[in-house]
Amino acid sequence: MTYDLYIGDRTFSSWSLRGWLMLEKFNLPYRTHLVGLYSGTMVDDLAALAPARQVPVLRLSDGTVVGESLAMAETLAERHPDAGLWPADPAARATARWLCAAMASGFGALRGACPMQLQHVWERFDPDANTRQDLERIEDLWRHARSQPQSGGPWLFGDYSLADVFYAPVAARIIGYDLPVSAEARTYCETTINDPVFRAWRAAGLEAKYDPFPYELGLPKRNWPVS
Repeated sequence: MTYDLYIGDRTFSSWSLRGWLMLEKFNLPYRTHLVGLYSGTMVDDLAALAPARQVPVLRLSDGTVVGESLAMAETLAERHPDAGLWPADPAARATARWLCAAMASGFGALRGACPMQLQHVWERFDPDANTRQDLERIEDLWRHARSQPQSGGPWLFGDYSLADVFYAPVAARIIGYDLPVSAEARTYCETTINDPVFRAWRAAGLEAKYDPFPYELGLPKRNWPVS
């Protein structure tokens, strides 16, 4: 049973990162197919996966197509109950589902103001009030996650789970735009971006070159941090 995962450009496609982490972090078998978000081939690349129109898209071994990251997450957790995608404790598992749903449907100000990019850190970026509210809400949810059973490890629920998958691009945004968060939140973000699997994703994305660079801000920048 090997899955086919369709993703966009690794440096910029936050939802593609989520789809890939679901498979790679939990050692599920898959093949990756790159969709041309910036080359103009996206419609043609996804034609055989209709009605899917966005990445990531997952195709099961029987040909079933699953779009939307939450649906992909639940499908994989159902098919691989021993892989540990969700926390084992019922209360922690319910909370993790809550956090993932909140991420999938919310934080529009953060998404709009800070598109994910993994090449460098923007300096002097000044988030607006709505973006700061999103950051405060995210920190509230992260603190709540750590109050649940199975907390205490480096991840939101102790061991790595789908909640960490869904918030990995948030961590990348906080780092990439040097956003104002607590020391505890920044430590979690640094743990995320320095995880070997995340670093492998970023390294693969850096192989692609862009001219002009998407989402250029005209601000000073410094190197992406590495431990």
